[in-house]
Amino acid sequence: MAETASRSRAPAVSTDTTDLIVVGGGPAGCAAARTAAGVGMRTILIEPDGLCRTLHRIPALDNVLGGWTDGRVLADSVAAEIRATRLCRLELGSRVTDVHADDERVTVTVTVVADAAHAADAADVTDTPCAPDTLGSTKTITAPYAVIATGVAPVQPADAAWITAPRELRLPPLWRADAASGAASRTLLVLGADRPIGTFLRAQPDTGTRLLVAYPGEDAYKTEEIRDDPRVTLLPVRHVTLTRHGPDGVAAELTCRDGRRRTVTADVAYASIGSAPTAPRGGLVRGGDGYCRPADQHPRLLVAGDLRAARFQRIMTAMGSGSEAALKAYYTSLT
Repeated sequence: MAETASRSRAPAVSTDTTDLIVVGGGPAGCAAARTAAGVGMRTILIEPDGLCRTLHRIPALDNVLGGWTDGRVLADSVAAEIRATRLCRLELGSRVTDVHADDERVTVTVTVVADAAHAADAADVTDTPCAPDTLGSTKTITAPYAVIATGVAPVQPADAAWITAPRELRLPPLWRADAASGAASRTLLVLGADRPIGTFLRAQPDTGTRLLVAYPGEDAYKTEEIRDDPRVTLLPVRHVTLTRHGPDGVAAELTCRDGRRRTVTADVAYASIGSAPTAPRGGLVRGGDGYCRPADQHPRLLVAGDLRAARFQRIMTAMGSGSEAALKAYYTSLT
């Protein structure tokens, strides 16, 4: 008798193809997709959240050409332009989990990590994924080249050598401290002197917020733009130990540069420690600091934006590098 029982099989992994894969929907990735469309290249842009989600967290801009002074307005404009770009297909709510490059093509593995509502909520925009893939499903996408522009993510206290804090502690980044959250009349302990402090102060020039900024020696140059603000107390330190953190406030023991110790208290603590690169697994070559220098990569993997290096993290340099990467893919494909 012939065997008639059906056998279960693993679902086949689908594969899509395009002219250029863009990994990351920030300024660099969006610039790459828009520039590629300008020379007739089809792109698939993959982003786990919403387009330009980080720009939505920058209420005050003063270093972007074109008269842009509000990151949220700029983000909405960029997102609208990308959505209207016919040659760009959006894969929002999806994450690239692996990147592989060989002599012929780039292959990325993509997993759906959020539905349309989550992707929109993550960035406070109306973007929705364009593919009806189900949550958790996986597929591969291939193209001759890929622009990798996954950017960076905030560093947490337990990841910084100069801070002692519980491993599970997750401090919110400073951009979450706005007048609506009650920060306007409170004292904030800010760990690190990264650039968002200046952005926060410019966005709220009339609030009575007091910032106690504890920072290590390597952050000293970052304090130039905030040191004259009367709301800021700079606390140069060798080490910080968080001794209390909760709804009743925070306390920290500081070891100052001269070896003296002092204790500071505040209503709440925020992180402004810096950022760490968030490159996908696979074929990218990382330096000792985790960043992916473009010159070190496979010729078919084009790194753009903040992922390149710690000192290239500006909106305009991100856009420029994304556009350059797309053009490099285009002109190389002609030879």
